[in-house]
Amino acid sequence: MALNFDKKKTIVSKINQISNSALSAVIANSQGISVNQINQLRKSGRKLGVKMSIVRNTLLSLGIKNTTFECLKEIIKGSTFIAYSTHHPGSGVRLFKKFEKKNKQFKITGAAFEGKLLSNLEINQLADMPTYEEAIAKLLLTLKISAAGKLIYTLSAIKQKKETS
Repeated sequence: MALNFDKKKTIVSKINQISNSALSAVIANSQGISVNQINQLRKSGRKLGVKMSIVRNTLLSLGIKNTTFECLKEIIKGSTFIAYSTHHPGSGVRLFKKFEKKNKQFKITGAAFEGKLLSNLEINQLADMPTYEEAIAKLLLTLKISAAGKLIYTLSAIKQKKETS
């Protein structure tokens, strides 16, 4: 279906608006993936604050112009499925990585964070980065373990003092 000029301008404007507020972006080739699977992925993404769309490459290139995601222009080709993370920088990449494991046709082609195009290693690191809630839980667990260790150390010191007295 052909888009008229006004619809194209609206799409470019919307992409630009999202690009200016997003924390990170990841693009993938979604050829061979069914519409139902894409819809399920989008539904999962909405819960995580990930905005996804399949966009024509020229419109995407125009939409990310003068944003921190302009570096993605050099890898945009083929069928482009883009996801913007709005709450946590790693949520879009994490979601795509999980989907990629289940669907062999789905391939992550690149990602950008803080104006930089990421390597495969950096993409994996971004996907593994804990969310705020996960980081707080790890911190509390560490504090709990260290407090328990301190208690055990204190009790063993008291026991040793009683034995030597």
